[in-house]
Parts: sequence; C-alpha cells; structure tokens
Amino acid sequence: MWKLKIAEGHGPYLFSTNKYVGRQIWEFDPDAGSAEERAAVEEAREEYKKKFKKDRPRALPCSDLLMRMQLKKENNNIDLSIPLVRLGEKEKVTYEAATIALRKAIRLNCAIQARDCNK
Repeated sequence: MWKLKIAEGHGPYLFSTNKYVGRQIWEFDPDAGSAEERAAVEEAREEYKKKFKKDRPRALPCSDLLMRMQLKKENNNIDLSIPLVRLGEKEKVTYEAATIALRKAIRLNCAIQARDCNK
C-alpha cells in the first residue's frame, strides 16, 4: 500500500532550508495497513480506473483520494458527522443552512490538513 510521507527528509540526497515543509514523498509498503484499508484503497483505485476509461478526455491526470483517505485517518479527532444540507430548487438559503454547510466544509478542510499545514 502507498503511504504519503509529509515534511520528512531522511536521505543523503535530500536537502532543505525550511525543514522539508510542504515536501511530499510517496513510499510503497506491501504490508502497510489493515485488510480493510487495503480493500478501500483497491476499491478507490478501481473506481478511478473506471472513470478514466469512461471519460478519458475529461479525467483528471491523478487523484488525491489516497492522500485524503490517509490524512482523514491520521486526523481522526475531527468530528465529520455534521449532516448534509439539501435545498430544493425553490427553497431559500437560510442563515442556519449556510452556517451548517460552512461548518461542515471547514471541518473537512481541517481533517485533510497535513501536520505541516499543507494539503
């Protein structure tokens, strides 16, 4: 399984003047993660392959889904259980609905932040 290493700089050929802030290195470890995590990664990979084959001209060159999955797991102390706000076509946006949607977006953004504050 691939694992994202952020702000780490171990190696004779790596040099940094800012303590590797923002540096991202992907490492492969075939024994990393639980069976459920490996299954989730494989499912995400297959889903991306299907989307790429279906609509190749508009498919993104890469997906950051693996990074988001890993960062959400590492930042598991953030509550993401705020319910979705659904509005019909003719419904007006209320202060409460906008506040709930904004709160959910901010929490999700916090959940996918790396420890060096980069995404």
